[in-house]
Amino acid sequence: MASDLDSPAPSNDAETAALMNQLEREIPPMDIANAEQLMREAKAAFDENGVVFFLRQGTCLGAVRDGTLIPWDDDLDLGSIFGLHGFTEGLIEPVAETLRAGGAYVEIAEEGLYTSVKIFKYRIRIDWQCYRVVEGTIAHYPGVPFPVRLFEQLTPVDFIGDQYLVPSPPGDYLTFKYGPDWRTPKRVGYEKDVIDAMPPGTVPGRPGKLKQWFLARFAPKQTGRLRVLDAEGKPVAGAEVRIAGLSTTHTNREGVARFYLPIAENYAVTVVTGAFEEVLYEEALAPGKSYVYRPDPSQSEGRYFVLSEE
Repeated sequence: MASDLDSPAPSNDAETAALMNQLEREIPPMDIANAEQLMREAKAAFDENGVVFFLRQGTCLGAVRDGTLIPWDDDLDLGSIFGLHGFTEGLIEPVAETLRAGGAYVEIAEEGLYTSVKIFKYRIRIDWQCYRVVEGTIAHYPGVPFPVRLFEQLTPVDFIGDQYLVPSPPGDYLTFKYGPDWRTPKRVGYEKDVIDAMPPGTVPGRPGKLKQWFLARFAPKQTGRLRVLDAEGKPVAGAEVRIAGLSTTHTNREGVARFYLPIAENYAVTVVTGAFEEVLYEEALAPGKSYVYRPDPSQSEGRYFVLSEE
């Protein structure tokens, strides 16, 4: 694949944001040369501003298991934790300004459990998650409560010609995220491994089961709805709908499940109808909106952003 390093850039921030969001939904594999270049530039910006970061999720998996980026991965995943390694909220903006000065687009959004920083250049996206510690955990996508002890002493690994930090022990982190089979490369199917490895219950920092039940019924602006249809387009009553890290609900006679949503964000949704189960690892959901699920008889795993608004 030809490198996009010299491709014309979008002419303004609005166009850049639109392109970034488009690629996030289309999930094309990264151009590895571009990704490595952006990673080096990001590391230089972090180092210049004295910010400690670690590789996480698929980027960590590729670095530890393969010593390189995973060829079918679609973004770079980095993390920092408020209160650890000298990291504070005041350090986010200096890193962002350094990256912007180098031509990157940077978007910052605050959420209760983390501050999300999206960095975009060369058609490559970095997701830098800046986590808040809640009850001794940090909440990794899709709602996995990682014990903070895995990040207190970071381990250096050789990666793309330099040394980068990863959680420690790396094997414990990757098992916690991807399950015991993390050493086996999987382009499709790892999503269920992640969901199956998650501890039950709600991620710390979110409302408990009783409060979520109340909000889902009496606070429409904090409620999402999902209508589950079968292969013939008919509503499915009694289907189980799980929002990873949040809740498990069931559809009513009209095939509709209601559930609490804290913010407009990507969520992992599992739909179970009888003996059939499908993990939709990334779905864009927003409070106050209704969505429709339709199964695809030809593909029961590896689907992304398939829910439509009702």
